[in-house]
Amino acid sequence: MRRIIALIALAAGASLLTAPAVQAREKLTGEQKLAKILEGREAGRPVDCISLSASRDVRVIDKTALVYDNGGTIYVNRPRDARSLDSDDVLVTDIRGSQLCRMDTVRLHDRNGFWYSGFVGLDQFVPYRRVARN
Repeated sequence: MRRIIALIALAAGASLLTAPAVQAREKLTGEQKLAKILEGREAGRPVDCISLSASRDVRVIDKTALVYDNGGTIYVNRPRDARSLDSDDVLVTDIRGSQLCRMDTVRLHDRNGFWYSGFVGLDQFVPYRRVARN
């Protein structure tokens, strides 16, 4: 019985020691996260505006980009001053019509207290579509 308890304790200790290594390995940079999202897709010609009504989801890639999912096409915007981007922030987008365009601004607010934490100016949107398989 003591041998079983010792083996269980040893296994538990080993799993605790390996957990930080696994967590450290899973921490991706913003560029790595973006590359993973765009896997299997090909970049198209950049556009100045996208339809907001067609955008299903917006993802913030920390210090890197905003990713707008429009169904079959993903649009990536690398705003000026992207180092302000934080996935924990709430985005407040200032638009001047039915489209989100280059030169529009996005204010960033802390999710907990809704305190202002910065803003980014949008640039062109690069469309990424799935590559056709032969």
